[in-house]
Amino acid sequence: MRYLPLTDADRTDMLRVIGAPSIDTLFADVPEAARLDGPIEGLPLHASELSVERHMAALARQNLVAGEVPFFLGCGAYRHHVPASVDHLIQRGEFLTAYTPYQPEIAQGTLQMLFEFQTQVARLLGTDVANASMYDGSTACWEAIVMARRVTRRAKAILSNGLHPHYVSVATTMAKFTGDDVHASLPELAPEGDIDALIAAIDDETSCVVVQYPDILGRIADLSALAAACQAKKALLVAVVTEPVALGVIRSPGEMGADIVVGEGQSLGVGLQFGGPYVGLFGCKEKYVRQMPGRLCGETVDAQGKRGFVLTLSTREQHIRREKATSNICTNSGLCALAFSIHMTLLGEAGLRGLAEANHLAASAATDRLAQVPGVELVTPTFFNEFTLKLSKEARPIVRELADRRILAGVSLGRLYPGVQALERGLVVAVTETATGDDVEQLAAALEEVLA
Repeated sequence: MRYLPLTDADRTDMLRVIGAPSIDTLFADVPEAARLDGPIEGLPLHASELSVERHMAALARQNLVAGEVPFFLGCGAYRHHVPASVDHLIQRGEFLTAYTPYQPEIAQGTLQMLFEFQTQVARLLGTDVANASMYDGSTACWEAIVMARRVTRRAKAILSNGLHPHYVSVATTMAKFTGDDVHASLPELAPEGDIDALIAAIDDETSCVVVQYPDILGRIADLSALAAACQAKKALLVAVVTEPVALGVIRSPGEMGADIVVGEGQSLGVGLQFGGPYVGLFGCKEKYVRQMPGRLCGETVDAQGKRGFVLTLSTREQHIRREKATSNICTNSGLCALAFSIHMTLLGEAGLRGLAEANHLAASAATDRLAQVPGVELVTPTFFNEFTLKLSKEARPIVRELADRRILAGVSLGRLYPGVQALERGLVVAVTETATGDDVEQLAAALEEVLA
C-alpha cells in the first residue's frame, strides 16, 4: 500500500467538512472494550523508514518462498506459472485505476472486460450464465446456498464431506445469521467420496446439495446421478470448483447437470499472494439468473446501432433496497477478474487443455514415484493434479520436518481437521506444472528418511 502523508492541517480540514470534532468520534460505533487506549506492547511508537525496511525484510526472510523450494501445497490455492504479460496488462492505468463499474456509461472498457470474463467462466463451468465475479470461492459457495434457498423456498443445505473445511466453516458461520440448516460431516481416507450417501440424504426439505469437484482429497466423481436425484426432489445441485485448471480436461459440473457452479479462480492469472485477494466464480442455469447475486454485464447497441455493454442485473444493496438485494456481502474483484480473463485469453482453449494435461501428467508421475516410498500409500487412485497419501506416521509433524528441510510437502489433513484421529495420517499433495521431476525426487527421498 502506498504511503499517503497527511498534515495536521489536512486532518483538521477533513474533520471540519464532515462535522466531526475529532478522529476518535469516527470510531464511536466500536465498543469501548474493543478499542486500544495505548501503544501496542513490544511495538515501538516510531522508527526510521530504513529501520522499518530492514526489520520487515528480516521477517520476510523467515518465510519459505514458494518459487525457491519444492512446492506441493494445494487444497484450494495452487501455484501455477502466470505469464509476465498478465501483470503488465493489468497495470495499465485504465485498468488499475478503474475499481468497479458504478458509472457504466463511462466505463465501457471495464464492462467489456467483465462481459468477456463472464463468457469465459460460463464456458469453463458449463453453465448458461456467469456473473461478474465474487470475493472468493468460499463466499461464492455461501452465496450459492442462500440462492438455492430463494429458489426452492427451503432452508436445508447438505454439504458433501469432500467440501473444503474452510468453505464449510464460512457456510456454518453465515448460517447462524440466516437460520439456514446446514448439514456437514467429516471425510474418510477412502478412494471413493460420499455421492451415494448424499443421494440417500436428499429429502423434501432439502434446498441444495453442495459437492466439491475435484473434492478436498482430490477425488473426481461423476455428478450425473446426484444431479438427477436433486432434480427428482426439486432441490438444487451446487458444485464447487477450487482448481479451475482441472476443467481443461475433465467434464464441467454444468455438463453433468449442476444447477449452480461456483469456484475459486486464483489458479488462473491471480497467483498465491499469501492468501488473497482472490476471485470468486459464479455460474448457474439461465432460469435462475434473477436470483443470482452480484453483477451481470450484458451486450447491447446504442441509439446509433453501435455495440456497447451495460450492467444488465445488479441486485446488490448498493443498487436496490437492502431487503430486496440478493446479497449484502458480494463484490466484484475487478482487477483479479481481469487477470483471470487475460490469462484465459492468452491460453485459449487449446492452451488451457495443454496446461491441464501437463498438470495431470506431472501428478501421475509423482504418484508413481511417491507410492514406492515405504510407509506411503496412495488413497485416491483417480485425481487431476492433487491426490491424498496415507503415511505410516502422523502427517502434520512430517510436514513440519520437511519444511525445515526446505521442502513444502503438502497440506496435512491434521491441519485441516484438527483433533480428528482418523485423518491425521493423511497428506494432500498438489503437483502443478511448476513442480519438476527433481522436486518430486527430493520429496520422495526426504519422505523415505523421515518415515524410516
